[in-house]
Amino acid sequence: MSFKFEKLIIWQKSMDFGETIFQISKDFPKDEMFNLVSQLRRAVDSIALNISEGSILQSNPEFKRFLGFSIRSLAEVVTCLYKAKNRNYISEEKFKELYNESYQLMNQIIGFRNQLKD
Repeated sequence: MSFKFEKLIIWQKSMDFGETIFQISKDFPKDEMFNLVSQLRRAVDSIALNISEGSILQSNPEFKRFLGFSIRSLAEVVTCLYKAKNRNYISEEKFKELYNESYQLMNQIIGFRNQLKD
């Protein structure tokens, strides 16, 4: 027995991405704990949370709305990654890796959303 969202690749990938971000943010300076770290973690967690919440709705337009929330949260994560790179909390190489992962995940969520019928 499982929930419908657990079978969604976009949910699985967003869960994995969230754990990756959580791990890298552990190395950020302690004075960022209640600023950038908190914002980054909340945004990345929101991606999977909105996918799962939207998947239980009975209408595709509502699910699409929640997928939109996930997409916006992912854009927020990318902005936080830029801030982390600019503040030298992550290397250029790590930034590019996470940026590419973000880009792929965003395209997958958008593609999935576009397949849903209204």
